Amino acid sequence: QVQLVESGGGLVQAGGSLRLSCAASGRAFNNYVMGWFRQAPGKEREIVGAITWGGARTYYADSVKGRFTISRDNAKNTVYLQMNSLKPEDTAIYYCAARQRDNTWPTTSVGDFSYWGQGTQVTVSS
Repeated sequence: QVQLVESGGGLVQAGGSLRLSCAASGRAFNNYVMGWFRQAPGKEREIVGAITWGGARTYYADSVKGRFTISRDNAKNTVYLQMNSLKPEDTAIYYCAARQRDNTWPTTSVGDFSYWGQGTQVTVSS
């Protein structure tokens, strides 16, 4: 089992940047595929991106491709989401999620992930 805690959210102007972090506790962090999701008010939770257990492969939603970057440091049990060129439509609660590694890739559905953090608010002003 793994516990996840996000940090780094906040208020930023359009065009600005933020870096979210997700610290994992528990064993064998490098056995988990990690994902970032977001949920805006009145909308369903959606995938932002995901990264394989070793970091060799990444997936991004079309809406963030070229602006957001996922990375991980398995020695620190942490996954990151670097968000650049932020837009007001990026405003949401951002969640970190974990899924035990298997041969499925990419994994992009909420139901694919077993473990979730509590979320961190990102607000982008125009």
